[in-house]
Amino acid sequence: MPDTSPSNGLLDGRLILITGASRGIGRAAAIACAAAGAELIITGRTSGALEEVDDEIRAVGAKATIVELDQTDYAATPRLADAIASRWGRLDGFVANAGQLGQMAPMAHIEPDIWERTLSVNLTSIWFQAKTFDPLLRAAPAGRVVLVSSGAAVGARPFWGAYAVSKAGLESMARAWAAESEQTNMKINLLDPGGTATAMRASAFPGEDPATLPSPADIAPAFVTLLSEGCEGHGERYTARDLTGL
Repeated sequence: MPDTSPSNGLLDGRLILITGASRGIGRAAAIACAAAGAELIITGRTSGALEEVDDEIRAVGAKATIVELDQTDYAATPRLADAIASRWGRLDGFVANAGQLGQMAPMAHIEPDIWERTLSVNLTSIWFQAKTFDPLLRAAPAGRVVLVSSGAAVGARPFWGAYAVSKAGLESMARAWAAESEQTNMKINLLDPGGTATAMRASAFPGEDPATLPSPADIAPAFVTLLSEGCEGHGERYTARDLTGL
């Protein structure tokens, strides 16, 4: 396993975009990437929360660009891509982390608007981002993509409804995108964080003791590994345990 300690410079000079970076796993991934030498573009719905992450990124000696972004604002994605192309001309890494749990209920009881928003945030918006960022990732010497999945994508998950469907769809999309990119410098992979002490996890399992779970910071080195130039996996599905030994 590559050394992902903060001092190793594994991501030196690399430009990494992370969605949903204002809290939880996205926040931890952004800070870990910054500590490994990356420059960050961080997105989220609340600029105040992103500014707090920016402070932590600066504290480890890196820099970030804040982009207030709602995943369902599809028109914002091409504007962001144009800005990246104009300023940097490439994108070395993309982490599709933003997501929502939706409604924990039987399929027949899920509200239509919640179904549509969950699929929009967890799947359709990421397709827009993949489509739009693909040229920027191809322009990089070693573009790396990490699509954040879930154990809910595999097998039967009663009451997980739209969330499970969206993550299963994401995994199919990742495999197709990876297969289409075999002759490029890109590596596209899925990462299942596993049970992690986040607000989303607490919503799904309200009786669970978060102290029994890894923290977002514990699993963040997995992102550094998959975003590094040394990552050779392509079209693979990893768990955080695979890459961190948790």
